[in-house]
Amino acid sequence: MVLQFEGAVNNISEVQLAFIRDVLEKRGYKDNKVTIEAVGKAGDNYIANVKRVIAKNEHGEFRMIAKIASQHEDLRLSASIEQNFRSEHIFYTLVLPKYQQFEEQADLHKNDRLRFAECYGSLPEPPHEVILLEDLNVAGFSMLDRFTPLSDQCIRSVLRNLAILHSLSFALKYKEPETFNEYRRRLVDTSTKVEERPEIMYFITHMEKTAAKLVDGDVRKRHINKCVSYTTVQAGKVFKEIAGSKHSVIQQGDAWTNNILFKFIGDSVESVMIDYQMVKENNPTNDLMFMIFACSDHEGRMKHFNDWLDYYHSELDKRLHDFGLKANYVYPRDQLDADLKRYAKHMLGALVMSATMSAMQPSNAEKIKDSMEEFHKPTNQEEIDAAMNEFFTFDDRYTEIYKKKLEGIIDSFIKLGLLKNM
Repeated sequence: MVLQFEGAVNNISEVQLAFIRDVLEKRGYKDNKVTIEAVGKAGDNYIANVKRVIAKNEHGEFRMIAKIASQHEDLRLSASIEQNFRSEHIFYTLVLPKYQQFEEQADLHKNDRLRFAECYGSLPEPPHEVILLEDLNVAGFSMLDRFTPLSDQCIRSVLRNLAILHSLSFALKYKEPETFNEYRRRLVDTSTKVEERPEIMYFITHMEKTAAKLVDGDVRKRHINKCVSYTTVQAGKVFKEIAGSKHSVIQQGDAWTNNILFKFIGDSVESVMIDYQMVKENNPTNDLMFMIFACSDHEGRMKHFNDWLDYYHSELDKRLHDFGLKANYVYPRDQLDADLKRYAKHMLGALVMSATMSAMQPSNAEKIKDSMEEFHKPTNQEEIDAAMNEFFTFDDRYTEIYKKKLEGIIDSFIKLGLLKNM
């Protein structure tokens, strides 16, 4: 008798089910029924189908999260699924074990180590990729509301995690440069190829027009106009500039509210980043800017922005010290400030794109994910325009959320001096 699956088994291939079965059987679950539940709702995840796998036996219950790749050829192309799953596979099977080795050698306390979801297995074979991870809900971690800005305490917790992650990357670069170079070359930057996809560029153009119409004021409209297109077209140039540079790290790449879990114990908070499909070589400020602007609002940034950067850099210095390095040599604070301004224009487009996708109401998000399956197929202009208008027509509540996010991003960039010379 083999394990029998029940529940939300839709969109899971036989190859993926066989891999899940093999992982469970190796953990002692051989003659049991296994329940699979869908996790999240539309807008929570655009790339993977996320499932919760629940197995029970006489010893108790075991849960894990399964990130399931779609086998739909068109969706795989539109969402760069093969490259994204490959990157996460490389992180969990190569990069993370190396980081753990460094932490062991430094004899770090568990509280000073990178917190992550344990990987129980990763199948990298396209088009049947699947990654099996620890279900952190069991340990008391949960996802917060993506429409609510994170508190100062939560932001600081994530910044500490980013400081630990970046310190490990710098340690690898300085202690084993050949290994670092091997990893960074294997982590593909899919953003450099978007401009070659006319259907995606059309989506971006329509999104920019919608965003520019929505915000108030000529200054805001001017900064939003074509900002995502600029980021997309310049991605290859920025990637070449950063590749192999002294201050580059292997980034997390997508640290926004839905990719972070939190645990509250009394007055303290812990956080864990749970998605590494966007890992690649980049400047540290990409992670900092993306997380801060995607997870906070304008008011919070005006109150805490510089303190947040100070906190990140002090934590980076502490963590680098664990590996015999100093931030003043590896990544000085004035270099961080210079990089913020250097890459601000490039980051603005990424943040406007992120704000669009994260503020989207669930019904629209579902339509976009469904449309990605056929998005590159030839169709007439009238049908394309109708689809785009449907994507970007929100209910009043979500329109207000979206508008506030966009205006807050532009206003913060201006107030913080990040839009100078732009």
